Amino acid sequence: QVQLVESGGGLVQAGGSLRLSCAASGRTFSGYIMGWFRQAPGQERKFVGISWSGGNTYYADSVKGRFTISRDNAKNTMYLQMNILKPEDTAVYYCATATSAPYGPESPRSYDYWGQGTQVTVSS
Repeated sequence: QVQLVESGGGLVQAGGSLRLSCAASGRTFSGYIMGWFRQAPGQERKFVGISWSGGNTYYADSVKGRFTISRDNAKNTMYLQMNILKPEDTAVYYCATATSAPYGPESPRSYDYWGQGTQVTVSS
């Protein structure tokens, strides 16, 4: 059974940084697409970024240049380094995994498994 566990969320002031982790089990990490999404209260889940199985990354415009995804295949762990955080980055952050992206990498529908989420709060 595939399990994803996020960690690293918390409260940070605007302009600060956080690093989220997503530890995966039950799936050979390196061969799969790994994505980050976020969901603010009252809003739908939104794409943040993706790490393709080959390691290339792709980001939403709202986080490009501030967020960086990396993965350690030996540890089955993916990271989201978030810099220059803004209050509008406040959300629950989720990692997810997919074998392919039939609905496109930005659609939550493409992803098979999800973590439980970790709260990120950015104060102004």
